[in-house]
Amino acid sequence: MKTIEPGDLRQYSDVLLTRGGEIVTLRFVEVTDAAALQTYFRNLSVRSRYNRLMGAASELPVGQLEKFIHVGDGGSFSVVATMKADGVDRIVGEARYALDEDTARFEFGLSIDDGLQRKGLGLALLSNLACRAAALGAETLFGDTLRSNDAMQALARKAGFSFVSTPGDWKQVRFEKRITIVPQDIQCASWRVRAELGAYAPLVH
Repeated sequence: MKTIEPGDLRQYSDVLLTRGGEIVTLRFVEVTDAAALQTYFRNLSVRSRYNRLMGAASELPVGQLEKFIHVGDGGSFSVVATMKADGVDRIVGEARYALDEDTARFEFGLSIDDGLQRKGLGLALLSNLACRAAALGAETLFGDTLRSNDAMQALARKAGFSFVSTPGDWKQVRFEKRITIVPQDIQCASWRVRAELGAYAPLVH
């Protein structure tokens, strides 16, 4: 494995497809994405934004935005899914993840643009995250969501996750599964990134 080269993050991009065949690029977020990422969160429906941030907010809080746009800070990484619209890349989804090397557990949170939900993008993103987790040597993939977030729970079930209680928080439920795939020389695993993790930081879900 090699370390991430912050000067050329685009080399770690992957290509996903929706069920309708739309091409979606998945790449590490960059500092210059701050405004576009904030616009993405503002344009989410109230319910989708509440589910992702686990609370009422009209946008991504400034402190969280700063964490999102700096790859590797606190051992966490953010990726954005983009699609072309009139020749311009538009953010249509995002995910944030981290690997705890001591436990080999890969934690993540994600959201998808309301207009692209139920079109296969969520499953494609989950599959990509599983591949990234395997490439990093993780053994378990997991996330936490609100018990009221039926959409995320349905997506997790469809992707083969099992459910347990989130430790210390009755309002949330945890979905997790063992990683059984073996990284091959394909898309997310081809670059075999080894994240240089610092202190493990909680993720925004």
